[in-house]
Amino acid sequence: MKNVIVVVLLSSVISLIGTMVGASVGVFLKNPSKRLMSIILGFAAGVMLSIVVFDLIPESIETRSFSGTIIFLIIGILIIMTLDNLIQGKNKEGSPHYKLAFLTALGLMIHNFPEGIIMGCSFMAGKTLGLKMSIIIAIHDIPEGMAVSAPLMLSRVKVSKILTYVFITALPTALGAWLGIFLGSVSENVLGSCLALASGIMLYISCGELLPESNNQWNGIAGTVGMLAGVILGLLMIKLI
Repeated sequence: MKNVIVVVLLSSVISLIGTMVGASVGVFLKNPSKRLMSIILGFAAGVMLSIVVFDLIPESIETRSFSGTIIFLIIGILIIMTLDNLIQGKNKEGSPHYKLAFLTALGLMIHNFPEGIIMGCSFMAGKTLGLKMSIIIAIHDIPEGMAVSAPLMLSRVKVSKILTYVFITALPTALGAWLGIFLGSVSENVLGSCLALASGIMLYISCGELLPESNNQWNGIAGTVGMLAGVILGLLMIKLI
């Protein structure tokens, strides 16, 4: 029970740190350059791709099976794709900055739930994998925190309220982490399935959201450089942690 509480608290704090760092950057920079945003988004995508391909998927194959990993990988992609399409459908309606921030925050809360599951399952698979996944998710949450705070700054919302709203978006991580621990402790097959599911979610987020948005922010090579740096950092994390 003590370990469960520690993992849930750790997962929540790590997610909160990444999100709040991003929110703080958005608040104090107010209008960060598109080149910087491209680098940050590309970097987050690179780290995520590296950890998923070279660590998370092999761990899933080892604890479950190759065919089972592929099946749950595809299921994870389909789940997050459906959620993404629903959120994008609402965003197309056209709205002021405040409503855009609300929809972005809602999407962030939805994303933070499976992120909590990822961290919970990863800690069950091994402390080092859990630590790696926590770091990568914290990095991934930085641009999301910026995405929530920037429209609110344009709407002239008080800084204290912006940070409070962003803080709330990190809360679903705790629930997801608890569920991930529960699922991961049932059996190795369930744990492998959850890791594959998480891999699919993260692959879609990196390839379907972070990389395209990085390219949209800046047409130059800034996003590519950020992504390559992220991949290298991911490999170093796998080797050293």
